[in-house]
Amino acid sequence: MLMASWVQRLNELEPVGVIVFLLLLGSLVQGMRRGASGSAKRLFFFVWEGIVIAVCLVLSAQLTNRLSPAAAKWLTGAVKVPQQELSGIEQAWYTLVTSLRDFALLRYAVMFLLSYLLLRALAALIEPLADRTVEGMLRSRSKEEPLADIRGQKQASRAVGAVLGAIHGAGRSFVFVALLFVYVSLMPNGWYVEQISNSQVYSKAAAWLSPVAGDVLTGQGPVFTEAVEAQFKQILQRKYEMIDYAIPAKIEQAAVYVTKDAQTDEAKARSLYEWLGKRIAYDYDKARNYEEQGIWKEQNPPETFDTRKGVCIDIARLYAVMARSVGLEVRVVTGMGADGSGGFGPHAWNEVRIGAGDDSWIPLDATWANAGDWFNPPGFDETHIREA
Repeated sequence: MLMASWVQRLNELEPVGVIVFLLLLGSLVQGMRRGASGSAKRLFFFVWEGIVIAVCLVLSAQLTNRLSPAAAKWLTGAVKVPQQELSGIEQAWYTLVTSLRDFALLRYAVMFLLSYLLLRALAALIEPLADRTVEGMLRSRSKEEPLADIRGQKQASRAVGAVLGAIHGAGRSFVFVALLFVYVSLMPNGWYVEQISNSQVYSKAAAWLSPVAGDVLTGQGPVFTEAVEAQFKQILQRKYEMIDYAIPAKIEQAAVYVTKDAQTDEAKARSLYEWLGKRIAYDYDKARNYEEQGIWKEQNPPETFDTRKGVCIDIARLYAVMARSVGLEVRVVTGMGADGSGGFGPHAWNEVRIGAGDDSWIPLDATWANAGDWFNPPGFDETHIREA
């Protein structure tokens, strides 16, 4: 019976509550061992560390907000992917720099992290000065105290150290629970979130934190998670662009021939769209094998060009290679396309830049060319939902 009751109590223990208890107990024991002087110093630097972290986070956010647009503009002018076959290292490098250029969330995260690390390094240069100052204050205070009752002083010092240690532990526990609160708010479907939310210790702390941070974090979790997932998929998709920057001579010659009579970028883009729509057949067998058996055959643009068949991603990649070979700025877009039955399924298409400015990108879907005019038609966004 006794053993069973102990097992039941252990099962009822909350991980969050256990961690908070250990933080408090550990800080209390440390305070007693170090005494008032050592605990006061540790408490000071705990507060100092918290202030430094908060200041660095705020300044990093301000710096990133100011510098991110400028960095995007600079990368746009500085990064030019060479029109040649890239090695594995070159593919990784250009995937990184073009992703930083084009994906604001990734660029913000990287710049924020770098800014924070730089500011923390600068703050570390000031810490020795603060250390000497606190050490001097504690020594001068200890010299002023009478030495009559050393034993009593030690006991009093340990008692005061225990109190300061407990305060230190409370601060540590607060930071721990606050981090859990941010994690649960931003990642509502994340690992172990349900167990954290069911903890009584966390629930009570979250009830106090919600009025402070709720307006900032409420509702941001799903939006933030979806944004991260979408940009992560786009970054993975960027690998196709890096691989496809090598333009085979036969594809380049075909693109030049197809666009020989085109006088404008829009005319070139439409000529390529019509050529692929007439000559590249949709590979229903490949699509069926993937949908029914989960078998996916990776296919590069030369294979699509030679076999004259492919699925949407294959056709979009071939279009992108041909468009780049005649000087067009083009990108592959992935998302969801209308299936004709009121639903949507995974799909890929292209966007081509016609003119200057952010509004100069026009959409086209060469895969659907046989089913109508899908070269920048009205209502394109109603049937194509891009990952964003």
